[in-house]
Amino acid sequence: MARHLAPLPVLCLAFGLALAGCSVPGIHFRSGTDAGADEPAPPTELITETLLASERQQNRAVANQNLGSLLVPNPPPYKIGGGDILSIVVWDHPELAGGLTASSNTDPATAASASAVPQGFVVDHQGRIQFPLVGLLVMEGLTEEQARGLLTTRLAKYLAHPNVTLRVQAYRSKRVYIDGEVKSPGLQAINDIPMTLVEALNRAGGLLPTADQSRIALERGQQRYTVNLRELVQKGVNPGLVMLAPGDVVRVHSRDESKVFVSGEVITPKALLMHDGRLTLNEALGESGGISPLSGDARQV
Repeated sequence: MARHLAPLPVLCLAFGLALAGCSVPGIHFRSGTDAGADEPAPPTELITETLLASERQQNRAVANQNLGSLLVPNPPPYKIGGGDILSIVVWDHPELAGGLTASSNTDPATAASASAVPQGFVVDHQGRIQFPLVGLLVMEGLTEEQARGLLTTRLAKYLAHPNVTLRVQAYRSKRVYIDGEVKSPGLQAINDIPMTLVEALNRAGGLLPTADQSRIALERGQQRYTVNLRELVQKGVNPGLVMLAPGDVVRVHSRDESKVFVSGEVITPKALLMHDGRLTLNEALGESGGISPLSGDARQV
């Protein structure tokens, strides 16, 4: 025998996040339908002024989070790190050139593999390179200009007026990870172009249509930030100033994770997607066709 529940309001909405800008996670409203005797009743909670005030306070805390440490108007130049491969040329001294060369007796497969590796001097795990004449040089933490100046100074002890060209041939020491609703998630290497949040998203192929621009999570060590791109623009903050650091993890959440469920006495009960983190009660009812004129009671939403 089915147990009949006491009458409840005829129009019910289950919230995945917020209506009218308020976040209500995990709250479900029950419609006046029959339930089995052994079926547990879903949790319910009335939308009261106290609940709305609490949710507004939580939203303000997210909106007022300190993003100052992420905003870098003038990013510093790239600094060399362990694993990077440096291309170094000392003009008029080809004998000092570094790199991998395949001899005529080398196996073709080995030669092809060697040719696929960028030629140059690899910075080891201690941040050093081995260069002819001068021996070990610590390159980690230096910019290209600083590294070139250091090498020129050391070579000047052996060569008259050395003319040195130094640049990073392959960037392998610093990376960030992009996940979620982007076209090509995965690792992105940081190079001489500043790795801002916008740059990282573009390198990952851009945001998918299912991406929620209001909930982009950025994890840096033990810190976690929530970046709302649209809100930053509304505040006059350029999202291109959000600078990523090596090891950062960026996750773009899906709009499907922020659904609002409209059920009960409406024309078309359905699940609705939030509009970049916002959906008002009127919008939810309007997109569901409105309250049923025959059986709905607008006083019991």
